[in-house]
Order: sequence, then structure tokens, then C-alpha cells
Amino acid sequence: MIKPRVKRPVVSLRMLPSAMTVAAICLGLSAVKFALDNRPTEAMAFLAVAAILDALDGRIARLLKATSKMGEEIDSLADAVNFGVAPAFIVYGTLLSHSRIGWIVVLLYAVCIVLRLARYNTMLAEDQPAYTKEFFVGMPAPAGAIGAIGPLAAKMQFGEGWWTSEPAVVIWMVGVSLLVVSTIPMRKIHTFSVSPNMVVPLLALLAIGVAASILYGYVVIMAIIVAYVIHIPFAVRTTAWLSKHPEVWGDKPKAQRQARRAIRRAQPHRRSMARLGLRKPGA
Repeated sequence: MIKPRVKRPVVSLRMLPSAMTVAAICLGLSAVKFALDNRPTEAMAFLAVAAILDALDGRIARLLKATSKMGEEIDSLADAVNFGVAPAFIVYGTLLSHSRIGWIVVLLYAVCIVLRLARYNTMLAEDQPAYTKEFFVGMPAPAGAIGAIGPLAAKMQFGEGWWTSEPAVVIWMVGVSLLVVSTIPMRKIHTFSVSPNMVVPLLALLAIGVAASILYGYVVIMAIIVAYVIHIPFAVRTTAWLSKHPEVWGDKPKAQRQARRAIRRAQPHRRSMARLGLRKPGA
């Protein structure tokens, strides 16, 4: 009698995004271990790899059409661990372990990250104007994690100084925490458009950035923080302009910028009007 052949279960590639998320959680917790072992370089490296995996798992899930409710929940929990708990422990173990209020400060940061993630998840189900999809509400969790370890990067690059003093680190962490739960609009990176003639220069710049990350990793972290802070006023101004011009909400960012320049050229210069004491007709 011939026995029927039993089909063995095949591991599908649809598990890959969830596997990457679980790996990111393991790397984030390992970063905490290295911080507690007084190995800050390894801690920041593991945290960086966890952030990269977190950025890729969602895109791979959409590419493989493997998105699921469970995957979304795992990803949200991974963000809380990697960008909330892990940076809090890293900063506490390396900079604030001897501070009386250090634990309170890192608790504040971790709670703000969790609150930010909860708000983000609830906003996904709400109907928002089309232009809001190009912006985060408040600082996103990965940017908050990079900002939190900024003083540690400065310490590793420049040694002890005012930037590692208790008041400076406490104020810095409180500031990052407030930015995380704020309602300040911040631009999503993938919404920036690149013209075809700028692709090659940007790829070359990316290669330089990768080399700099290997040789001068701490400087790159601080440069990223500075660039992100500089972009905030521009994001606020762009959001304010878009909220008043619904006719361009469906356009791409490049078309929106062209419309903005055209409207600016069509209007009299407000500074010149104010300097000459002029008023709008009917005012």
C-alpha cells in the first residue's frame, strides 16, 4: 500500500518583514546591554542597525504584499523598544547614572516616545487633509532616538565638557522629549523629490556619507541632528502655506514648489510695501 506523500510546510518569504522586526528588537535590547557594560560605541552601532531594519521592514512588507495587522503591532512594539527604551537606558547608563534626576528624565523620554507612537497609530485611522501625509506630527521616534544619543556622540568625539554635564544632558533630553510629543510638523524624508540630473551627485554624496559614518560616526550623528533641527522652520512654513492652498494638495512636491514661487512672484513684496507705508487695496 502506497502511503500518501505528506507535504512539508514551506517557509514563505512573507515572514521576512516580521523576522526583521524581531531582529531589530534583539539588536535594540543588545544595545542596552552594551551600554550597561560601558561599551557605548557598540551600543550606538547596534541601535543604528536596529533603526535601519525598522526602516526596511515596512517597505519590504509592502513589496512582498505581506502586510498584516500582527506585523503592524509588532512593528509598533519594536519602535517602543528600539527608540524609547533602548536610548533611555543608553543615556542613563553612560551619562546620567550618577544624577539624582537622571532616571526621571529618561523615564520622561521613554514615555513620550510611547505616547508619540500611540498618537501616530490613532491618526492613521483619521481623515486628514491630503498635504498632511507629507509631514509627521512631532518628531518621529527614530529621529528622537538619534537626538537622545547626541550628547553621548559628542562625548565620544570631543571627550568630557559642558555638553556632558548633568544640567546640559537633562535639558537636552527634556527638549527632545517635548519635540517628540509636540504638534510641530516635520517633513517625511521620502517626500523629498530629486530631479534626474541630481541622482548621480546624490549617489556620490551617499557614498561619501557612508565612508564618513565608518570613519567619523560620531560627527555624522551630530551632523544629522543639526540638519534635522534646521529643517524644522522650513517644514512649519511649508505646512502653513499648504493649509491655505488646497488647490495644490494633489500635486507632487516639485509642482507645489513651483506654484509657491509663482504665487510669491505674483504678489507685491510685503517688506517693500511695509517699508513704503503702503496698504492693500480696500484695507
